[in-house]
Amino acid sequence: MNRSKRLAAASFRSRFLLGFLACAGLIGFAVYTQLREVNPLEPCPLCIFQRVAFAALGLAFLVGGLHAPAGAGGRRVYGVLAGLAGLAGILVAGNHVRLQNLPPDQVPACGPGLDYMLEAMPITGVIRKVMTGSGECANVDWAFLGLSMPAWSLIWFVLLTGWACYAAFRRN
Repeated sequence: MNRSKRLAAASFRSRFLLGFLACAGLIGFAVYTQLREVNPLEPCPLCIFQRVAFAALGLAFLVGGLHAPAGAGGRRVYGVLAGLAGLAGILVAGNHVRLQNLPPDQVPACGPGLDYMLEAMPITGVIRKVMTGSGECANVDWAFLGLSMPAWSLIWFVLLTGWACYAAFRRN
């Protein structure tokens, strides 16, 4: 392998592993807010879907970073996988932010818990029901710098998806 390909693979590897660390840190923070002893936050179904999207994005970052293909084609495959996971996260977090900004009279009624829905419905029905939202998803239980946790998740999904695309599709 020539020097430029080795440098490109190392650069891709470090960028993707950094993306994995960011996803792991974000999931770790979400779990911390749920398990802390003082004022724990119970995640709503959309929050759980966002965690799944962060996990999928982190997995794409990790596998891509560990593999670190030398050729541009391989890097692009990992870029597409990370991009799809990031896009799914953007859609879920964007929907969550939309629900939180609805006028109170337009907020949907609270629905059953995710555990119950997974037992009672097929997975497509669960996804459809969760994405239409429920009242507990409209609550803002945590904010930092005036932005709710779903708004911060949306920002991180956009940044990390852009980061993956930059790492995978940039020219050497």
